[in-house]
Amino acid sequence: MDFLLLKGLHISCAATSYTLFLLRGIWQFRGSPVMRQRWVKIVPHIVDTLLLGSAIALAVVTHQYPFVDTWLTVKVGCLLLYIGLGFVALKYGKTITIRVLAWLAAQAVFGYIVLVAIFHNPILFLH
Repeated sequence: MDFLLLKGLHISCAATSYTLFLLRGIWQFRGSPVMRQRWVKIVPHIVDTLLLGSAIALAVVTHQYPFVDTWLTVKVGCLLLYIGLGFVALKYGKTITIRVLAWLAAQAVFGYIVLVAIFHNPILFLH
């Protein structure tokens, strides 16, 4: 697959995944019945699977790999943190305060992941 097509797919999936996370947080905090709709439980998993698949394909095409290239290692580590915070925000947080703080922290981590991806440097202020 062409690099630009893969990159476009990856960026589109990342934007869609983030948008769905943002909306699910808002819907949950407002007690919206949308959160009980079937598509809300299925579509994010499909998008995230495409996001992961495109990430792996990009790594192979560009010959850049986590644990070899520092910026990708940091990006993967932050992705795991983002996923963990997402679980707390949308499912396992015991109080609304914990859920909201985890939701906000996840958004900050997502922003950092995007900046690392753009600059290929985990120490952004040195770029």
